[in-house]
Amino acid sequence: MSREMPPLPLPDSFEPGADTARAFRDALGRFATGVTVITCNSDMGPLGITANSFASVSLDPALVLWSPAKASKRFEAFTKAEHFAIHIMSDVQSGICSGFSKDGSVFDGFDWHACSKRVPLISHCLSRFECTREAVHDAGDHAIVVGRVTRVSTQAGTPLMFYSGKYGGFSET
Repeated sequence: MSREMPPLPLPDSFEPGADTARAFRDALGRFATGVTVITCNSDMGPLGITANSFASVSLDPALVLWSPAKASKRFEAFTKAEHFAIHIMSDVQSGICSGFSKDGSVFDGFDWHACSKRVPLISHCLSRFECTREAVHDAGDHAIVVGRVTRVSTQAGTPLMFYSGKYGGFSET
């Protein structure tokens, strides 16, 4: 006679909640992502923010998304920006990313210019998507900003990666 045993809990298994918020964040950090810097023009002038919450949504029409945190001091400026740009950063641009993760106005020290919509465009990125805001959706402690891509710039290079709270590189196997 066979008796089915209940599954044993995994030692690193938990239910997400207030008391496991750090563990949940660490688990999410196990997903390696590329790194982007989102820019817009704001009442305060050119503004940037580093984000890894970028994804393609649709090819036709051309739509992308990213998710700013509501706790960010830059949240309102980005969710209200009619135009913005998403920059996929290269492995030599970690300094730019570190700067924008702390301060939204660190445009000194690297090459950029404003487009006709006054959005700051960072040079030498792997790809850049100039966008018009299509929609903003509530998503817990973040928002989902959907942009309609109006222009794309791209070049060859090696991506900057983010894994487990650290910047790193990519190597082909």
